[in-house]
Amino acid sequence: MSLTLVIGTKRFSSWSLRPWLALKVAAIPFREIEIALRHPATKAEILQHSPSGKVPLLDDDGLVVWDSLAICEYLAERFPAARLWPEDGSARAVARAVAAEMHSGFMPLRRDCPMDVLADTPLTEIPEEVQADVARLEAAWTDCRARFGAHFGDNSAAGGPFLFGRFSIADAMMAPVVTRLRTYHLPVGPVARTYCDAVMALPEMGEWVAAST
Repeated sequence: MSLTLVIGTKRFSSWSLRPWLALKVAAIPFREIEIALRHPATKAEILQHSPSGKVPLLDDDGLVVWDSLAICEYLAERFPAARLWPEDGSARAVARAVAAEMHSGFMPLRRDCPMDVLADTPLTEIPEEVQADVARLEAAWTDCRARFGAHFGDNSAAGGPFLFGRFSIADAMMAPVVTRLRTYHLPVGPVARTYCDAVMALPEMGEWVAAST
């Protein structure tokens, strides 16, 4: 087995963070290739690895998987012992729904609050559409914590601070949003704040931020 993950600049690439974090938290060995974004040669460099012309991309001994969520799904199947999805069917269904909603939605938040893990840029005025996105995120996080956060979908697993107790792909998908809330000082309630603190306290998140330039 030889996994290579091609990512964009850590400071800005929210989509790259998602599978990178899943790999790191699951302790799955991989090689990393980081391509500098926002440069004239960026597109050509990415095309050397990715048929879509975008990052991230996972290469597993010649099998190429692109798109953040597709990579995470592949990792869950390839490494079942990592338990990247909840084992309980109901919890797993909700986790997948949360991850998919993040994957396809929240466009105003993405547009007005792009990821920059090194910035500290409080918004003086929060657009209504961004407020609505944050409210939806907070509602989803609160619901997941209330229904599933005390366990991971089986009777033997201990609870944890993440959406479904233990870290899962749902948390990997939400991690870039957590950095946005911090960067732009977007207000959330106590449940969401505690969840954000748990994500940012991950050693792997600290590693990502420390390596950002």
